[in-house]
Amino acid sequence: MTDIDKLFNEADLAAVRAAVKEAEAATAGEIVPFVVPASDLYLSAVWKGTALGALLGPLAALAVFRFGGFWGGHLSFWIALPAAAGAAVGHLLAALVPPVKRRLAGREMLTSRVHQRATLAFLEEEVFHTRERTGILLFVSLFERRVVVLGDSGINRQVETAHWNEVIDIVTRGLAAGRPGAALVAGIRKCGELLTRFGVAVRPDDSNELSDELRRGDV
Repeated sequence: MTDIDKLFNEADLAAVRAAVKEAEAATAGEIVPFVVPASDLYLSAVWKGTALGALLGPLAALAVFRFGGFWGGHLSFWIALPAAAGAAVGHLLAALVPPVKRRLAGREMLTSRVHQRATLAFLEEEVFHTRERTGILLFVSLFERRVVVLGDSGINRQVETAHWNEVIDIVTRGLAAGRPGAALVAGIRKCGELLTRFGVAVRPDDSNELSDELRRGDV
């Protein structure tokens, strides 16, 4: 899995804090950026790769025999080895190569696991713990390259869920381009713009109810 500490240096962390502070200066919203290396271990995808490898190994051995004319060694060797070798290769590919693991997991499972982990993060970080329920979770799951924005009830009354797609698109494109720090900063600023646009106005007695720091979680 991705090492979050290697992706976000001190300059990135400072930029995230500054972006949250700037966005919250003009709105009652409390933005909580949260990053995890992955939302699940996807062990089923690894075992799927193992099973596929075990099936494809003998087919590869048959191709070697048919097109290469090679069939040396003891018969038991050719019965046992191709399936075992294929299973080992499939297991390693699924476990260590992210695009392979994502493909084997499937889009539906990735979406489901990321949403579940985002919901858990919302509770773990107590994003709901604001006076007027104006917390917003900006959740990034790096392995899946997925972004989820969850607003508390005070936010959802004024900002429709569909509008957060603007934030999601910005952050997702930045992740794909290999700029996670800049992507998160841009997403936070877009959150601030949306909150201002839809009238989540700052109060005269507003205070910073949730930390501006980038939160980092585990799988």
